[in-house]
Amino acid sequence: MTTARAADERAVAAFAEDWARLLRGGQGAAMHPVALRRLVKRTSALLHQAQQHEGAFDTAPAAEAGALLVDHHFTDPDLLARAIQLLQTSELSPALSGAFAAGWAAALRERTLREQEAIRLAADTARRDAERALRESEARFRALFESAAIGIGIGDVEGNILAVNKALQEIFGARPEDMRGRRVNDLVHPEDTPGVWEAYEELVSGKREHFQFDKPYYRADGEVVWTHLTVSLIRDDEGTPVYQVAMLEDITDRYRLQERLRHQATHDPLTGLPNRSAFFERLEALFESPEPGARFGLCYVDLDGFKVVNDSLGHEMGDQLLAAVALRLETALRPLGHLVARLGGDEFVVLLEDCRGEQEAVAAAKTVLAALAKPVPIDGHRLAVGASVGVLERPVAATTPLAAVRAADLTLYRAKEEGRGRWTLFDPQRNARAVSRYAVSVRMPVALDRGEFFIDYQPLCDLASGRLAAVEALVRWRHPQLGVLGPDEFIGTAEETGLIMPLGRWVLEQACGQAADWVARFGDRAPQVNVNLAVRQVRNAGLVGDIDRILRSTGLDPARLQLEITESAVVGPEDESLRSLHSLVDLGVSLAVDDFGTGWSNLAYLRDLPVSCLKIAGSFVSDLKESGKEQVLGWRIVGGLVSLAHTLGLTVTAEGVENADHARRLREMGCDRAQGWYFGRPARPEEIVRRIIGTDVR
Repeated sequence: MTTARAADERAVAAFAEDWARLLRGGQGAAMHPVALRRLVKRTSALLHQAQQHEGAFDTAPAAEAGALLVDHHFTDPDLLARAIQLLQTSELSPALSGAFAAGWAAALRERTLREQEAIRLAADTARRDAERALRESEARFRALFESAAIGIGIGDVEGNILAVNKALQEIFGARPEDMRGRRVNDLVHPEDTPGVWEAYEELVSGKREHFQFDKPYYRADGEVVWTHLTVSLIRDDEGTPVYQVAMLEDITDRYRLQERLRHQATHDPLTGLPNRSAFFERLEALFESPEPGARFGLCYVDLDGFKVVNDSLGHEMGDQLLAAVALRLETALRPLGHLVARLGGDEFVVLLEDCRGEQEAVAAAKTVLAALAKPVPIDGHRLAVGASVGVLERPVAATTPLAAVRAADLTLYRAKEEGRGRWTLFDPQRNARAVSRYAVSVRMPVALDRGEFFIDYQPLCDLASGRLAAVEALVRWRHPQLGVLGPDEFIGTAEETGLIMPLGRWVLEQACGQAADWVARFGDRAPQVNVNLAVRQVRNAGLVGDIDRILRSTGLDPARLQLEITESAVVGPEDESLRSLHSLVDLGVSLAVDDFGTGWSNLAYLRDLPVSCLKIAGSFVSDLKESGKEQVLGWRIVGGLVSLAHTLGLTVTAEGVENADHARRLREMGCDRAQGWYFGRPARPEEIVRRIIGTDVR
C-alpha cells in the first residue's frame, strides 16, 4: 500500500467519524442505533462516491445523500448548515457541499408539497364529513324535537319563546303561533313557588346550568295542567349564555292521584275533616320557628251522650250523627280561621293559630257549644247531642305539641267531671297533679319488680293499758322522680288500673312475714298486724286462697292478722264478697271496718258482716279542736259510735288521735284502741322493734 493511499483511507475514516457524530446530535438521537449506523454508512459512502476516478465529480450521489437525510426526518436547517460546513472543511471536493445542499433542498420541497396536499385532502374530507354530520345531526334533532313525547320549547336568554314542538302545543292546547313570540314570564301560575322563578333568573344570568320543578300552567281553555319542568342553559363556544331549553312532562293525572292519596292520608273518610295526622302536622308546624311571643289555643271536644245514640240506634246512625256534627263545627269555626279536626271516635279538636289570648280560645269553645245546642235531625229522629270542651291557651315557647294536647285532654275530662255540656279552662296546678298521676300509673307496673315499694308501720295503742297492741301496715312508694309517695297518692290509681291486685298481695306477704319475725323474736309482746284490703281485693274470688297461702308460707298465726275493709267493700247481705269474708274469719283472721262513719251503707249490714272491730274515721276526732257547741256535738257522735260498736260486740279503734286530751276522753268513754300522731307516726320496722322492747307507747 502506498503512502498516498493510506492517507486517503485515514481521511475517509476521519470524515466518517465526524459525519456520524454530526448525525447523532440531530434527529439521530431519536433513532435506533442500528438504523442510525446504517444511515451514517450509506450517506457517507454516497458522499465519497460522488468524488472518484482521479478527482472526477458526480453530483447525483451527493444529492441522493441529502435527500436520504430528509427522508429520515433530518430537516433541521441548523443541521444542514453544520453538514455543509463539515463537507467544506473535509478533503472532499468543494462542489460536493453544493450538490448535497441541492439534493437536501429538493427533497425537502417535495416532502413539503406532499404534506400540504395531504393536509388539503384531509381538510376537504373533514369539511365534507362535518357538513354531512351536521345535516344528519340537524335531521336527528328535528326528528327528536318534533316527535318527542314530552313537550320541548326553546327560548333566548331574554325570555322570548323561539320554537315549540307538537307535544308542548298539545300540553298547552295551543297552536304554534300562539306560543312563538310569547315570553316565558307570561306562563306564571298562582301556585308557583318562589323558588321556580328564583332558579329561572339564576339560569338565564348564567349562575346555574339547569333546574327542575313540578309546576302548574294554565291551558288555552283555562284548565290547569301540572308538569314536571326541566330547564337547561345552552352556551356558545365562548361560554356566553345564548339559549334556554325547557322540557315539560304532563303529570296532571299523577298529580291528581297523589293529591287524592294525600287527602285520604290526612283527612277522616267519614267526616271529611283533617284527621289526627294532619292536625299534629299543623300543630307541630307552629313550633318549628315561632315568632317571639306567639300564642296558640286548643279546644279539645268530646261529645256527651254519643255512646247512647251509638248503642241504641246503631253505628250507622252514629256515623251520620258524627258527620252532621263535623259539618256544624266546620261551618261555625272555619270562617273564624280555625282548624277543626277529628281525632277519632267522638273526639274533635279546634286549633287556634296566632291566638290573641284566653278570651279568643273561650269564644271558640262557646261557638262549639252553640253549634251543637240544637238537636240534629237524622232519619226522622231529632238527636240531642252536647259536648264538653277542654280549653288551652298558651305561649308557643311555654310547651310542646304533645304536652299541649295532653293538657287539653286532661282539661276536657275535668269539664266532664264537673257536669258535662260545658267548657273548662286549663289550670296549670291541676294539670300538674294530673300529669303526676299519669306518671304514677305509667311507672307502677315495673315498680314492684324494681323494689321501689316499702312498708312503714303505725302503732295502735291499747287505751286501757297503754301498751303497743297492733301496728297498721302502710305501703310507701320510693318513686325515682317524685320522691316518696304515700298510699293516698297512688292507691286510687292502682285500683283503677287493676295493679292493686299484685301490689296488695305483695303488701300482705311483706306484712305477714314481718309479723311472723316479730313473734319469733318477742313472743306475746309482738303486736298484731293490720293490713288494708282494697275493694277490688275483697271482691276477688282468689282472695281467700291468697291469704291462706301467705299465712302458711310465712308461718304467721292467723289470729295475729287483722284485715281492714271499707264500708263500700260490701254492698249488702247478698254480695258475693260476703262469703269470702266469712271464709277468712273461718281461717282465724279477724276483720275490721276502716273509716267507719264516712260511708252511706246501712248500719243493719253490720249484723251480717263477720267483723270484730270498728275503726272510727280520723276526721271525727281530728276535727274536735275548737270549743263550743260543735265540739260537744262531735264528742257525742264519737261516744254514740263507741256505744253502738260495743252493743254489737265489737271493739273500737279511734283514728287521728293527735293529743293527750283526745286520748283521755276516748279512754273515758270506753274506746278500746287508738292510733294517730300522738301515739307515733308510721315508722320503719326497726323503730317498731325499739317500741316492742320498751314499755308503754303512751
